[in-house]
Amino acid sequence: MDKTNYYFASDFHLGAPSYKSSREREAKLVAWLNYIKEDAAAVFLMGDVFDFWFEYSTVIPKGYVRLLGKLAELSDAGTKIYFFKGNHDMWVFDYFEKELNATIVSDELILELNGKRFFLHHGDGLGKGDDAYKILKNFFRSSFCQWLFARLHPNLGIGIANYWSQKSRLANNKKETYLHIDREKDWVANYYQQLKDQYGDVDYLILGHRHFPVTLPIEKAQYINLGEWVNFTTYAVFDGISIKLLDFETNKPIHD
Repeated sequence: MDKTNYYFASDFHLGAPSYKSSREREAKLVAWLNYIKEDAAAVFLMGDVFDFWFEYSTVIPKGYVRLLGKLAELSDAGTKIYFFKGNHDMWVFDYFEKELNATIVSDELILELNGKRFFLHHGDGLGKGDDAYKILKNFFRSSFCQWLFARLHPNLGIGIANYWSQKSRLANNKKETYLHIDREKDWVANYYQQLKDQYGDVDYLILGHRHFPVTLPIEKAQYINLGEWVNFTTYAVFDGISIKLLDFETNKPIHD
């Protein structure tokens, strides 16, 4: 089978809020990757794959071997892997590049697929406002902050991160989701004008981070938020002609 499809997914938050729930989520992700592996030309993992990630020079967080093994299998079979840095796993360095031949994306990625122009980003820190977070993001991404954290023993550094992951509020996300659709329409309409001024027109604007799956028309473009995998199992697929936002467990489209 020809590999002609492009797949997009985000916000798996593996490691949170507990080992048991994370392993169950990982099993769903592996099943999804098995489902798409025959026709996947590329898989775009668009941030917060892990609820925490830090690569020490000789140590990475333990676990996730089933997901990483499946990604290695896809990569070895010719599927291109793109790994976006999210706000939870911004401390990704070169491990996935070396082991999976993945392309690491720190911020936005603009590319053309079959004549369609895509703007891809995890989604954090975009648009106007949220200045405090933007300052923190720049600090945490600084080499100085990374150097400081690397001074902590992995048992302490990763232990602290896992403690905070157990307090994740993602479990309450689904019941709040559709209260925010109108606000999302306003946000993306405002942000799209800023995007056009900076990068020009695009056909598809695809983000994660905002944690609820939705597809909305925005001028001549289409906005897609990929949702997350704690409460949902949503992903997008572009077949070279059009794009769909789907639920893996139901195999049904997500409507706006």
